[in-house]
Amino acid sequence: MSRKTYRVAVLNSHPIQYFAPLYAHWNKHPDLEVSALYCSDSSLRGGVDPGFRQPVTWDVDLLDGYRSVFLGAERVKRRTPRGFFSLVCPEVWAEIRDGGYDAVLFHGYGYAAYVLGIISARVHGIPAFVRSETHLGLRRSRLRQWLRDSVLSRVYRGFQGCLAIGARNRHYYQVLGIPDRRIFNVPYTVDNDRIITAANSTRHEREGLRRDFGLPETSQVVLYASKFMRRKHPDDVVSAFGRLQEEGLNISLLMVGTGEMETELRAQVNNLNLKNVAFAGFVNQSRLPAMFSASDVFVLPAEDEPWGLIVNEAMCAGLPVVVADGVGCVADLVEEGVNGALSKAGDVDSLVAALRRVLNDEVSRQAMGEASLRKIQQWSYKECSEGLLQALLTINSTHPSETDTR
Repeated sequence: MSRKTYRVAVLNSHPIQYFAPLYAHWNKHPDLEVSALYCSDSSLRGGVDPGFRQPVTWDVDLLDGYRSVFLGAERVKRRTPRGFFSLVCPEVWAEIRDGGYDAVLFHGYGYAAYVLGIISARVHGIPAFVRSETHLGLRRSRLRQWLRDSVLSRVYRGFQGCLAIGARNRHYYQVLGIPDRRIFNVPYTVDNDRIITAANSTRHEREGLRRDFGLPETSQVVLYASKFMRRKHPDDVVSAFGRLQEEGLNISLLMVGTGEMETELRAQVNNLNLKNVAFAGFVNQSRLPAMFSASDVFVLPAEDEPWGLIVNEAMCAGLPVVVADGVGCVADLVEEGVNGALSKAGDVDSLVAALRRVLNDEVSRQAMGEASLRKIQQWSYKECSEGLLQALLTINSTHPSETDTR
C-alpha cells in the first residue's frame, strides 16, 4: 500500500474538543495523514479551566481517529496552558526536524512552543502554514497593534500559506500583506454530524428537561450557553430577559455554564425577582445537544470574541441565533432576519430589540431555525478538507520567498 500524499503535523497546546474530530476527519481522506503534536495533556487529566473556574474533563474521545504525539514524556503531564511561557517545549524542535512531515500547521503564535516550532520548520526547510483566530475587531493594546503592523506582517509572510477560519480572519491576513493566492479557506467548524444527530435524538427529552429545570413547557426558552465571564455579557442576557418578561412575553431563560460571574448572576435574578430562570451549571459535550433541544433561541452577546464556536453548535441544532455583531463568526454565519438577529455588545437596549425580533413571531422564528441548519451544513469539515488540500498543493509550486504581489 502506498503512503498517503501528505503527512501533516499540527502543533497544539493540548487536545481540544473542537479540533480533535477535525483531525480524525482529515485522516479519513486518502491523501492526508495528520498527526497532532501536543505540549500538554491538561484536557485529559482534568485541569482547571480558567473560564469555567473548575476542573473540566471532556466526555468525548479527544484522541480517536488520528495519531497523537505528546511531547516531553513526564513533562507533558506537568504543563498547563496559561500564558506565553507556560508551554516551553524544547522537544518540538526535534519532532518537526525528524518526523518526516511534508508540512506543519500552527495555531497562531500564543505559546513559546509555537514560536520554537515555527523556527524549527523554517530552519529545516519544512513548509509551514498558520491558522489563527485573529480579526481586526478584537481589542488590542497600542503595543500589540504596533507588533501586528511591524513584526507580525513579516512573520506571517514567512508562512507557505494562511488558513482563514472565516471572512474577518481572511481580511486580517490581507491587511498584513498576505496575497490572496496564499490565503486558503479552512473554516472554523464543529463536528456538525455528531451534533445534528444528537440534537435530533434528544428532541423527545424537550418537555422532560424543561420540567427538570422548572421551566413551563409552553414558554419560549432563551438559551445562553458559554462561560460566565464579563466579556461575554451574561448579565446583559439576564437584564434583557427581565425586560421582555415585563413586556408580557411568555419566555423562560436557561443559563448553561459556570465562571467568575455565577454568584453575581444568581443574585441578579433574585434582585430582579425574575421567574422561570434556570441555571444548569457546566454541561459536557455529550449533553449539550439536549440543552439546545430544550430551547427555542440561542443568544451570545459577547465582545472581543475571536469566533464563537458555540454559535455553530446552536445552528446545528436548528436554533435561531442572537449574536453581538462583533463576534468573529457573524460575517459568515449570522444574517439579520434570515437565521437570527444582531445586537451591540454591552448594549442591553440593542439586545432586547434583537431578542424581541426573533421571539415575537413564532412562524418567523421557526423559519430562522431552519435557515440556521441549512447554512451550517455548508460550513463543515468537507470545506476544511478542501481548503487544506488546496493549501498543500502549493508546496511544490510556490514558496513564501517569492515576491508577494497581488
